[in-house]
Amino acid sequence: MSDVRIFELGKDSDKARMIARLHIVAFPGFFLTQLGESFLTALYQGYIEDDNSGVIVAESIKNRQILGFAAYSKDYSGFYSELKKNHLVKFTLCSLSVIIKHPSYIRRLLGAFKKSDEVRRAERYVELASIGVCSNAQGKGIGGQLVDYLVSVTNFNEYEYISLETDTIDNETANRFYQKRGFKIARKYVTPEGRMMNEYRYRRETD
Repeated sequence: MSDVRIFELGKDSDKARMIARLHIVAFPGFFLTQLGESFLTALYQGYIEDDNSGVIVAESIKNRQILGFAAYSKDYSGFYSELKKNHLVKFTLCSLSVIIKHPSYIRRLLGAFKKSDEVRRAERYVELASIGVCSNAQGKGIGGQLVDYLVSVTNFNEYEYISLETDTIDNETANRFYQKRGFKIARKYVTPEGRMMNEYRYRRETD
């Protein structure tokens, strides 16, 4: 789309709440969505402010509406370690009303912050942690532009691959999307909640 600008938000950006609201629309029923807008705002603000992470957005040139976003981290383990160490209480407070209604969410929330251990790897890689497109912009190539932008700014001499995870079952559109863009399945696994997941990796092709 020629009327869309793709760029990364600056560290002083105030658009985290807009990203959170788009996330809620893009991922209805997902666990992080259920934790609420305040929680998601704090999470995406974390991506924006972290030196090794960021949020790429697709913005309408005409009305400045954010049509899509992609959050990533060049140090995914370090990102979650920092959140756990310095902001766990903040995130708990942001989702307190939801946790009171659903006490079982406490264990899942703590489990989410264990990613600092689960995603630690010997090699350096970039994690595409979250990507979403608003409903009125779907099917117009926004998601592809966001992924292409991340690929274009990734230094593959420094990072071995871009990694992402998505559901295996009832998720054919997303799986085809990533496969079409050159992502290959690295492994399949089942989460503690019983979701079967595909982990994809994108490596720069060499001659």
